[in-house]
Formats: sequence, C-alpha cells, structure tokens
Amino acid sequence: MARAVRGPGRWLWRWRRNPLKRRSDRIESWFLLASWALTLLIAVAAGAVVARSVGQELARERAEWRRVEAHLTERAPGTPRDDLRDNRSDHVWATARWTSADGAPHTGQIRVPAGSAAGTPVTVWTDREGRQVTRPTTASEARFRASLVGVTAAVGASLIPVAAARAVRRRLEERRLEEWGAAWARLGPQWGRSTS
Repeated sequence: MARAVRGPGRWLWRWRRNPLKRRSDRIESWFLLASWALTLLIAVAAGAVVARSVGQELARERAEWRRVEAHLTERAPGTPRDDLRDNRSDHVWATARWTSADGAPHTGQIRVPAGSAAGTPVTVWTDREGRQVTRPTTASEARFRASLVGVTAAVGASLIPVAAARAVRRRLEERRLEEWGAAWARLGPQWGRSTS
C-alpha cells in the first residue's frame, strides 16, 4: 500500500477527490497548473522570438558587411618584433584609409602590428555606407549567440509569471490561515466542554 502512495498518483494529489479539500485548495491547484503552463508558454515564445530576431540580424550583417582593403596613412607606433609578429598583444592602434563601394573615402583606427609602415595594406570590415564595423560573426557563432540570447530572454520572461504566481499563492495562503483562525475561534472553545 505504501508503494501506491509513492507512485505516479502522488503528483496528482492536488486534483484527487477529498472531503477535507476546501474551495481554496481547488482554486490553488488549478491556478498552479495554469501558472506553470503560462510560464512555459511565455518562456518558449519569448526565447524563440528573441533568438530568431538575433539570428536574422546577425545574418543580415554577414550578408551586408564587406571586407575592404585599407592602407595605413602613417607608420604605426612602436617597433616591429619578428618573434611576436602574430601575437595580438604586440598590436597597436593606427589610422587607415579605405574607399567605400560608392567611392567615398573613409578613415578609421585599426589594430595592426607595431611598427607597420605607412601604406601597409590591412583588412577592414565595413557596412553598406562604408563605415568601419567589427568582423561579422560566422554562421556557427551566430547560432550560438542567438541561442544564448534566446535562453536568457526565456528565463527573464518566465520570471514575470513566476513572480505573479508566487504573489497569488502567498495571498491564497494568507486567506487560508485567516479561515483556519476563524474556524479555530469558533470551535476551539468547545474542546474544553464535557458532552454529558
């Protein structure tokens, strides 16, 4: 018999018939079920919408941003070090100039190896207007970033119905305690009396 209590039926105890179950218990059980369903629905919807939006924006960037060859306008500060040529810590900021697709000249700061000569070709990523941007994300990086932002949005959005459900359940518990207090005030004094 003890196994039956521990079995799958114990998860449904809120919906079993019981003569001692009050109206507030029934309301709370259905409210709990509805709040979990609503939380799940909101979390999935928010996560999917945000992940899709981020994914589309990153795909647009990949499609529109272009790699352009720029040239340093001046010698980069510092001295070149052959042994650390590929080390990013040996890179400095220098000014480069490039031409956008419409022929407009642009300049901007870019990280280059220290001591690079003026006129050295460097790669710059630009948007449609020729303004300098960061390197666009790869498809796999975009999927990971969209998923991460989507999960964060889902968790954040689910906090709202969870907080609301907790507030309602707290109010139901307060009301239940008030009902118990009223019942005790009515029946408690009768316990001391004899029945004869």
